[in-house]
Amino acid sequence: MALPQIVQHGRRVARPNAAKAAFTATVKPIAVGRIVRLQVLRGSSWRTVDTVRQDADGRIDFGARASKNDQALRYRVVAGRFRSLPAVKSRPVSTARWLKPTWTDQFGGRSLSPAWSHRGQTYQPASLRRCSKGSAKAVRVGGGAVRLRVMRDPSRATKCPALKNGQIAGRYAYRLNGHIGTDQSFSFRYGFAAARIKFPRLRGQHGSFWMQPIGGMYPGGTGHEIDVTEFFGGTHKRSGLFSYIHRYEAGHIVKTGANISDRFLHGPGDGWGKSFHVFSVQWTPRRLIFRIDGRETWRVGGRISRVPQYLILSLLSSDYELPEIEDRQLPQHMAVDWVRVWETGR
Repeated sequence: MALPQIVQHGRRVARPNAAKAAFTATVKPIAVGRIVRLQVLRGSSWRTVDTVRQDADGRIDFGARASKNDQALRYRVVAGRFRSLPAVKSRPVSTARWLKPTWTDQFGGRSLSPAWSHRGQTYQPASLRRCSKGSAKAVRVGGGAVRLRVMRDPSRATKCPALKNGQIAGRYAYRLNGHIGTDQSFSFRYGFAAARIKFPRLRGQHGSFWMQPIGGMYPGGTGHEIDVTEFFGGTHKRSGLFSYIHRYEAGHIVKTGANISDRFLHGPGDGWGKSFHVFSVQWTPRRLIFRIDGRETWRVGGRISRVPQYLILSLLSSDYELPEIEDRQLPQHMAVDWVRVWETGR
């Protein structure tokens, strides 16, 4: 299966058109260690562009260029002979349907495009943010990226009593958060949404790329919150990276999610706060499939959102997180290189 250009790990900002297309295949029967090749059609012959070994799930993921001279390319997967198993090959697939995204923002220039609006610009105790609020002051565009910040609120000289588990956990400076969305300009239903992000390393805030339904969530509604990625900072016990969905079931909001392993990093020198990674979700009427740099991290089925969703980028400091970081460590930054949507309609 050919997927959009959602493979682009690296330390610096980059053009979204330079990202690699993702390819995923499943070879059965599963034979761990079997050599599998991705081949591209050149003229009348097939040439190998990548080679991997089959994993225990039987799935193989590749990244390769989506086009040449602005023309789509055709690929196939070939699994070599392995013990008693004969060589097999897939049918060819084309990258053509993914060459033109429905919507994109590369964050050029020095200001946000009109597609984005600022969210949550009041202190919201009900949302566990009595000490922080969204503000345009916490959003900066430059160098080919938008930088969302957690910073001190210069208009507040007093300290805020931050609550954790219903108790005052300390008093901290009031904070401004970068929190932007496309709710007033763009939404889509079914397809791929992807963002290339570098998170802040420290705990004490969480950076997110997420979507909410037009019209909001309510009992009996068919719209759900889709958290493509949320990073709460590194810990010594486990990765602080998650994907979630929130949906109503029997009149109550049910939260389903997965903690994403650090095995999706690119080696021991990589990190969610060291490099940009492309976080994406494939949304169909039957399931959501989450990926990082084209590699599947989690999938969920059942009652999937049926209404158009809009995009949100945020770096939020909830009250319960404030004890994890000192005021002197502010500001913190989350960088987003680009955001893209490929709408499929089904």
